[in-house]
Amino acid sequence: RGWGTVGDQFDNLEKHTQWGIDFVEKYTKFVKERSEIETNYAKQIRNLSKKYQPKKNSREEEESKYTFCRAFLTSLNELNDYAGQHEVIAENLTSQIITELSRYLQDLKAERKSHFHDGRKAQQHIESSWKQLETCKRRFERDCKEADRAQQYFERMDADINVTKADVEKARQQAQVRHQMAADSKSEYSSYLQKFNQEQNDHYFTIIPNIFQKLQDMEERRIDRIGVCMKTFADVDRQVLPIVGKCLDGMTKAAESIEPKTDSKQVVESFKSGFEPPGDVEFEDYGQAMKRTVSDTSLSNSKEAREKPAGKSKGKLWPFIKNKNKVTHAIPHLPPPASSPPSPSAVPNDPQSPKQQKEPLSHRLNDFMSSKPKMHCLRSLRRGGSGPEDFSHLPPEQRRKKLQGKIDELNKDIQKEMDQRDALTKMRDVYVKNPQMGDPASVDPRLSEIGQNIEKLQFEAQKFEVIYLLLRSKPTSTPSPPTSSTPEFDDEFDDEETLPTIGTCKALYPFEGHNEGTIAVAEGELLYVIEEDKGDGWTRVRRNEDEEGYVPSSYVEVFLETNAKGAMTYI
Repeated sequence: RGWGTVGDQFDNLEKHTQWGIDFVEKYTKFVKERSEIETNYAKQIRNLSKKYQPKKNSREEEESKYTFCRAFLTSLNELNDYAGQHEVIAENLTSQIITELSRYLQDLKAERKSHFHDGRKAQQHIESSWKQLETCKRRFERDCKEADRAQQYFERMDADINVTKADVEKARQQAQVRHQMAADSKSEYSSYLQKFNQEQNDHYFTIIPNIFQKLQDMEERRIDRIGVCMKTFADVDRQVLPIVGKCLDGMTKAAESIEPKTDSKQVVESFKSGFEPPGDVEFEDYGQAMKRTVSDTSLSNSKEAREKPAGKSKGKLWPFIKNKNKVTHAIPHLPPPASSPPSPSAVPNDPQSPKQQKEPLSHRLNDFMSSKPKMHCLRSLRRGGSGPEDFSHLPPEQRRKKLQGKIDELNKDIQKEMDQRDALTKMRDVYVKNPQMGDPASVDPRLSEIGQNIEKLQFEAQKFEVIYLLLRSKPTSTPSPPTSSTPEFDDEFDDEETLPTIGTCKALYPFEGHNEGTIAVAEGELLYVIEEDKGDGWTRVRRNEDEEGYVPSSYVEVFLETNAKGAMTYI
């Protein structure tokens, strides 16, 4: 049944349609709040993913070697894509529901207003017709009463013998006039009554039903639109489910790609030092004096040193073994001086100097050191700083890897600069052939700059290549101590017996030895070697029986005696 059957419920229908509009507004607000929730959720997910992304530093390179770290990074990236799908949900809710409903609400309110305006107009018209009908009815009633009174008055006058004939005639005419007025009122009332009945019939059976039918159609469209929006509300979520599923599949695949054994093997690759394990400790016979031969140019106290009994080996112990009496000192990194080392002719070609003919690669390395690196103070070392650019703070195996990576990186930069140079050269050739296209001289400054860059990069690459070659020639030596974990020196020179000498050395450069555990030496000075470089870049020497300490291995040239064992240890 249509709304035309409830034509007398105009006010109730007006309230009902207004409630329908309020519901649309409420549903629009609901979807808007859901969209805001999706937006905020996506933002929080993106911030979470960004927060746990690895930082751009060397530590990231180390972490990327492990499958579980790569899996976590993949999960973070997938989570970021997952957040993007919630942003898509928010955008679709806004464009497909909120915007559409907001526009529809405006049209719905305007249509409802128009229909109820027509209904009120029809209602007012029928009410006005009813009032006119009532007026006609009252006039007819009044005229009838007046005609009846005039007739009664005429009859009394006609029956009275004392009334003149003229008065009777006047009364008769008055009665006739009243009767005519009553007849006219009756005719008017009858005619308007017929008209009103027709209008009333049209009002209740045509006009109002048509208006209510339009309101009914409007209401049904409103309800249908709400249903479509509710379906769209679900479809918006359903549309992103395949991509969300792919994100979750990506996380699952990343988790399944974790390989515990591969990661455990990577630990070996990351921390393998390249040092050889120590050999067997030989028996030291304290019953016989150590017999050593030293050249005539050795120290003046060589005789006293030979007469002293051999001491105990005080070198560093193998890992996991602790020496409770050891006192450690942090020694700053002391690289070789920037100045070129003495030429081979300035160093005596002593028979005990077999390394003189094997030094050209070392001299070549020193030639590349164009500036003296900045010294690190003890405080900065304790805080931990970045290692030297030649990676001398790393064990040999790790250092080789870093150097190779640095060389590859420099070669890539060189190739990039050369490609730019080739492109600019071609451009300049085009300008030369076609001056109208540009000035060839405008390219020269950039070509000059690129040439300088290539020269610098090639110089750096050559420097690291020399270091790499040196390292390969000495696979177990590391010339400089680490900056983040500095070498440990024994502070027990006076607590135990003096170590035996295992050779001699000559200072190539002056060393001031301000730090505890070190000893100052002058350029060209000859000293005893009592402990060989153990891979940390320091050699232990003795000047006399009261003065001994550590000097940088790169500052001295060592001449070990044949079959000398001394205090050699490995780390």
